[in-house]
Amino acid sequence: MAVTGTVDAEARRAALADRLAHDGALELATASQEWGVHPMTIRRDFDAFVRAGVARRVRGGLVALAGDDFDQRRHQHAAAKRQIAAKLLALVPADATVALDSSTTVHALAGALTDQRVTVVTNGLGAFHALHGREGVRTYLTGGEREEQNQSLVGSLAVQAISQFSVDLCLLSAMSVDPVFGTSELTLEQVAVKEAMAEAARTCVLAVDASKLQTRSRFRSLALSRYDVLVTEIDPDDERLDPYRGLVPEIR
Repeated sequence: MAVTGTVDAEARRAALADRLAHDGALELATASQEWGVHPMTIRRDFDAFVRAGVARRVRGGLVALAGDDFDQRRHQHAAAKRQIAAKLLALVPADATVALDSSTTVHALAGALTDQRVTVVTNGLGAFHALHGREGVRTYLTGGEREEQNQSLVGSLAVQAISQFSVDLCLLSAMSVDPVFGTSELTLEQVAVKEAMAEAARTCVLAVDASKLQTRSRFRSLALSRYDVLVTEIDPDDERLDPYRGLVPEIR
């Protein structure tokens, strides 16, 4: 009986892995119903995928990380990112020095910075190319080692370059946001760069779409107490933001 159970579990997990790779996501309730097993059993399967680094948790399921590169992520939740960019634009004062991370969410803001006079420092290749040469915008790209997945520069050179700036405002996103765990990322290199930007800035803004709320990724990053403003695409009064009230001074 034990052998059969093990074989069934392996077959289920292999099938779930195939579905995750094909669909890009798995829902806990659906998988539990399809396989006729308790949700806790499926949660253990999901835990294995997270530990293996092929998926991250979202509310009610998993999202695949395999093949999760910058160009693909730019088009995920695109409408939400445009709404977030509009809110972020209102936070950028004229003549400010602004730090932008390499996230696709913040990249959407780079495309919207058309009339502002600002100085920008970024480790994001996409943001740099979007802003370089634009009238009124002075742009600095950090040095560092190229990280293909995020089309960014990371490492000690990137961190050192950021530390040379006095930044009025840093705009950061995160792979995941949890009210207890704080923000988290897939790589320690990204954690280090975001830590450096927050350290250099007077005001720090966290910009994430609602799908990242109540989720965790591999490496703990900045605590929510390090941020002054949380910006999402949803209404600030939305109940999904209730766990974050009091942890971040302002929610937009």
